[in-house]
Amino acid sequence: MGTSVFLSYPKPHQIVQEKFVEEIKQYLKSSGLEPRTLGVTDYDMDAPLTAIRRLMLESNGIITIAYRRYYINNGSFKYSPDLEGQDSKDISNVWMTSPYSHIEPAMAFQLGLPILILREKGVTGTYLPEFDLNEDTQDYLEGAEFLQIMEKWKGYVRQVVQSKGTPPRLYY
Repeated sequence: MGTSVFLSYPKPHQIVQEKFVEEIKQYLKSSGLEPRTLGVTDYDMDAPLTAIRRLMLESNGIITIAYRRYYINNGSFKYSPDLEGQDSKDISNVWMTSPYSHIEPAMAFQLGLPILILREKGVTGTYLPEFDLNEDTQDYLEGAEFLQIMEKWKGYVRQVVQSKGTPPRLYY
């Protein structure tokens, strides 16, 4: 069995999303990592956040795939503000991802786990590595950006594995 990592993603609702996550899983396994996902490889009867935390404690890093989940055809942020200096912002024609694509990385951060978030093209957010499901997944997985980011993340994962096995030092 490979090194355990938490693989977080909203349940795919498109064939291309399902294919992408399967290819990510294969990539991880070929790198000596064992992707684990609540409700797919691991099951728990406790409340979701408790189950997620338990699985994260057994993991050495997290990858989150932020798929398109909600489409806002016509919307506003801070609709009808009445405080000075507050302005409404149009958020029409915008894709959002699952709230768990934010919650799970935040939980991993609190545990000190290495975090990598991959964002489907069109999903709003700050800079995150972006993939386009209209293009060939293998081209993305073999591209310089993905490979460099993954090598850095895998290095952090190896450090976590090393640290978990090292006893605390009292005097140095």
